Amino acid sequence: MEPANRSGPAPAGEILDAIARNIAGVMKGQSAAIRKLLAAFASGGHVLLEDYPGTGKTTLAKALAISIGARFKRIQFTPDLLPSDILGVSIFDQKDQVFRFHEGPIFTNILLADEINRASPRTQSALLEAMGEAQISIDGQSYRLGRLFFVIATQNPVEFRGTYPLPEAQMDRFALQFSLGYVAPDDEVGILSAQEDHHPIDELGPCVSLDDVLAVRSRVNAVRVSDELKRYVVDLVGATRAAPGVQLGASPRASLALAKTAQALALLDGHDFVAPEHIQEIAVPVIAHRIVLDPQARFSGLTPQTLVEEIVKKVPVPA
Repeated sequence: MEPANRSGPAPAGEILDAIARNIAGVMKGQSAAIRKLLAAFASGGHVLLEDYPGTGKTTLAKALAISIGARFKRIQFTPDLLPSDILGVSIFDQKDQVFRFHEGPIFTNILLADEINRASPRTQSALLEAMGEAQISIDGQSYRLGRLFFVIATQNPVEFRGTYPLPEAQMDRFALQFSLGYVAPDDEVGILSAQEDHHPIDELGPCVSLDDVLAVRSRVNAVRVSDELKRYVVDLVGATRAAPGVQLGASPRASLALAKTAQALALLDGHDFVAPEHIQEIAVPVIAHRIVLDPQARFSGLTPQTLVEEIVKKVPVPA
């Protein structure tokens, strides 16, 4: 699908809907996951996908990049991966007798950090500054990343041998964590049929431009969040800090992410204001991965996801 010719900027909701439909052409039965991905993407956050192999995590990332005509790079994280393999390295130029910086794969629009928990904590931390400030620092110099920089990281939830769990500071940099899950049988049959001769992503093309995407991101901030809903966001996040069995509750960064992604969801729905339903819809994927439970709570079967679900049920909704 080619970008549409138009005399003026399209409504943000139409742009996001066009991207969603384009991705859905290759991601059968994943409309909910696409919606979450676009909420994080439009709000300027990053995404952690925790799911089993073969569920389409890489395809989802590539489909987003193709749909917006963005540069895409994939890094396979391994135990021997070094920070310089991600950020880049300064190499001495014998001719000019100076060090010249050679950019690493982090200089892109959409970065797929595949199996991020297989790399050492030192290498994982190479992403912290980039994800938080859209820049990197190396050899005493700072280098800005592009206006559009979006990280999609993946990890396998069942394979722990040879992995390094992401520290709390790294988890807190991700606006959302969610899973794709297995699709319904009918959708899986559709996947088999679609890939009989070739992969559908080979025929995928851009449907919007990078300028469209940047315009959408600027419009997210204009979506109104009432003072009552701001307090509702803070109350939801604050409740995680006082809940029984919680060793570490969600930070104020969770409140910011919850408000921003709710604004993006409202934009997806064509609204210029946030409703309580937008906050409730995105609360679990925004908050749960930032919570650390104490050992006794974990052994009793409590999970961060169920904890946040209970908090959403209990915290009063503004009238």
